Amino acid sequence: MKALAARGVDDTLLREWRLPAPPADGDKEDRGRVLVIAGSREMPGAAVLTATAAMRAGAGKLLIATPQSAAQAVAAAVPEARVIALPEASDGGPSFHGLPLLQSLGPGTGAVVIGPGMIGPESTVTFVQGLLPVFREVPVLLDALAMDAVISARRFGQPIILTPHAGEMAHLTGAEKEDLLEEPLHAARRHAERWQVVLALKGSTTIVARPDGEAWLHESHTPGLGMSGSGDVLAGIIAGLTARGASPEQAAVWGVALHARAGDALAARYGTVGYLARELAAEVPRLMHALG
Repeated sequence: MKALAARGVDDTLLREWRLPAPPADGDKEDRGRVLVIAGSREMPGAAVLTATAAMRAGAGKLLIATPQSAAQAVAAAVPEARVIALPEASDGGPSFHGLPLLQSLGPGTGAVVIGPGMIGPESTVTFVQGLLPVFREVPVLLDALAMDAVISARRFGQPIILTPHAGEMAHLTGAEKEDLLEEPLHAARRHAERWQVVLALKGSTTIVARPDGEAWLHESHTPGLGMSGSGDVLAGIIAGLTARGASPEQAAVWGVALHARAGDALAARYGTVGYLARELAAEVPRLMHALG
């Protein structure tokens, strides 16, 4: 593993590391399809936040799979999407019996995000374990409860992005949260290599690490981002950028930077705290344009 210092993420790095540009004569197929598997009867809005952010990041097509009890509300809130209603397990999570509804989608999908707003830890992990082989060649972002799949998988053999905050990372690794906050670079590198994933360890200092030890450091002092739904928006941005053709590490770095800058823009408009997660995604297109 490399022992080099993490690269700082600033406007200069982002301008030099340009996102894939859509062809001038292209259509929605050229910007990729995102599959968002998210939400629950208790939190249907998580699917909406994630899916909207993926489109704001430039994805061309959108497909949402959400538990049946949430499907109608999600479909009404995101008219741009095709919505698949998944059967639910007794704990409210997605049932393993819903996998056949998604098994034909692998070849045409550019990125998958699984987990925001899901409930039912056991059913969610079982569902993720059954789903990953379907998307073996597709970048998959695991968020929230879906990240618990690493506890049993230990090491992935396909492109995976994880987006834990320090509390979630402590749960996944058994480490103390305070230790992770003290040395986030070491922790992110160690577990990116251990799990063979691109890992975005979120916080005021966010570390994005690849399995080979390459790492990027982004610092942001935007307390307003610490709110319900903020992580769902970040997951959607990263997935949208990945669907457009960005590598998992580029999408994670750019996603973290755009998410923080969206928070800064809203803080300037409304104040340090009090803006809403659903307002973040609308800032993303302008910010991407400003960064070239």
